[in-house]
Order: sequence, then structure tokens, then C-alpha cells
Amino acid sequence: MTYQEVLEAARKCSGPFCKACPVCNGRACKNTMPGPGAKGSGTVAIRNYDAWQEVCLNMDTICENGPVDTRFTLFGQTYDLPVFAGPVGAVKLHYGDKLTDLDYNDILVPACVQAGIAAFTGDGTDPAVFAAAAEVIGANGGKGIPTVKPWDRDTLFAKLDQAKASGAQMFAMDIDAAGLPFLKGLNPPAGSKTVAELREVIEYAKVPFIIKGVMTVRGAKKALEAGAAGIVVSNHGGRVQDGVPATAEVLPAIAEAVKGQMVVIVDGGIRTGVDVCKALALGADACILARPYVTAVYGGGAEGVRLLTDRLKAELADTMAMCGVHSLAEISRDMIF
Repeated sequence: MTYQEVLEAARKCSGPFCKACPVCNGRACKNTMPGPGAKGSGTVAIRNYDAWQEVCLNMDTICENGPVDTRFTLFGQTYDLPVFAGPVGAVKLHYGDKLTDLDYNDILVPACVQAGIAAFTGDGTDPAVFAAAAEVIGANGGKGIPTVKPWDRDTLFAKLDQAKASGAQMFAMDIDAAGLPFLKGLNPPAGSKTVAELREVIEYAKVPFIIKGVMTVRGAKKALEAGAAGIVVSNHGGRVQDGVPATAEVLPAIAEAVKGQMVVIVDGGIRTGVDVCKALALGADACILARPYVTAVYGGGAEGVRLLTDRLKAELADTMAMCGVHSLAEISRDMIF
């Protein structure tokens, strides 16, 4: 199977909202919620993608001709490249009837481990989704990050207990999910959290905790104050708030403010290994891709995940070599034109 065949297969079962486009840039699915599109005008997902295209890299091939090492370590776990599959919930609602959330995570999590990376897994109003995702992560050596919604205190603690019992070794919260239209007014309630509330959750977890949905330096510092081990610079693919900047636009200032004090991950419109290199040069430690991995699973199952990951790794390694760097630690801001 080729990656092109994965896309073609995904188009037959991803719908009616996701089109499994050759270039996943937010244009064809604009204003489709439910679906993978962005909220409001639908322009934020497009802006995320376009911003990475505006970033240019400086080539430098007057250097040692040696092997490139793309390996990345996060909280003691080593991966083949600094890429994670993103947390996606309600796949049946947003992407098509082929898979439930439980089916999706059962394919995604082990396939990511086999491909040399790991997955952030989603959460939802059905408590079985988070519990099952945590269990499959535990069954795969703890390589994966169960990602919980910003529920009320009792719901959060119960979910964290489930995840810890399953063997998960790190957690995340996509705190910006407070803006998802289909979470408002539901039971259990979900919403914004204060620094004190986050600190209580993170202290209860007792493992490295990542806060996803940070878009400002102020937000990053508040996550640090709460005790987060890492953040994800993310606007939730444009799906929680219209009229916000692209993640590539805010990443450099955020990374400059907290780099070295916590892990900085970024998502939003990242589609290639070239984009990954750009993100690292702008200050990120790693990247998340969500929509492309949904397409990979829908179109090719575990093989689709492997094909996409292999492609990203080859593109990243080639880009690093052409920019004169041979390890992730050598990637720096002066590579940006």
C-alpha cells in the first residue's frame, strides 16, 4: 500500500465532512462542525496551514556528510522522531461511521508504538472512551498520552484514577476544549480552569502533565505556575474559537518565554517533515498531527499510520541534512529565513 492509496481509501469512508484531501489545509471542510472544520468563519484552520508555508528554511550543505538522528525523548520515553498523533474524539460524528472512538484508539495506539512514535488519545462524554484509551496505552508500554477534557473536579479525578491504574505514564488536558460547542451544557460539565484548579489536578496526577491549548506567553506562564511539565501551543485546529492567530505565529514568543522550564509542543496545520523542522527551529520541542493520522487510520489502518510516520521521518531527516544539522539539538532559529 502507498500513502496515495491510503488517501484514496479514506475518501471512500471518511464523510460526509472530511474529504481526505491530498493537502489537508482546512479549505474543503471549512465551516463543517460537526466535522473536522473550523468554528465560525472557518478560517483559523486555513491560517494554521498557511502560516507554516510562509516560514522558510536556510539550506546549508557545506558541512559534514554524516547520518541524521531524528530521535526524541519525552519524560524518559524515546521515540524515532519528535512527532505525535493528536487526540481526536467522536470520530464517528466528525469523520464517518467506519470507526468508533474505541475502534480508532485500538488501531492508532499500537500502530504508533510500532511506527516509533506515540499518540495523544481523545476523551468524550462517554466515560468508556477515555478508560479504554488509557488501557490500550498501558498495554503498549505506557507509550501514549491520555488526554482528558476540562471536566469538573470529581470527573477529572475519576478519569485520572482509571488512567493511572491502566499504566499510563503521563497525561494531558486539552483545556481549550472548554470552547467546543458540543461540550457546552452537558453533564458532566466542562469549562475553563484557574491556576489553582489546574495545580490541584496536576498534583493529584503525580506524573508529567501537559496542558494543551496555550496560545499566549501569559497562558504558558500560568501553565508553568500550575506545575505543568509541558504545554501544547494549540488553537484546537480552529475548532474552539474564530479569529485567533496561527500557532506558528505565536510559537516563537511562547518558546522563548518558557523553553528549558517545560516541554513545548505545537500543533495546527503541520503536515510534513519540513513543517516539523520549521516548528523545531521556531522553538518547539515536538509536534502533533491530528487530522492526517485520522485519515491514515480510516484509509489504511495500522499500515496507514506506518506509511504516514515513515514519510514524516524521511522528510524531516532530508530537511535536516539539507540544512546542515545532524541532530534535533542542532536545529536553531538561525535556520529560519
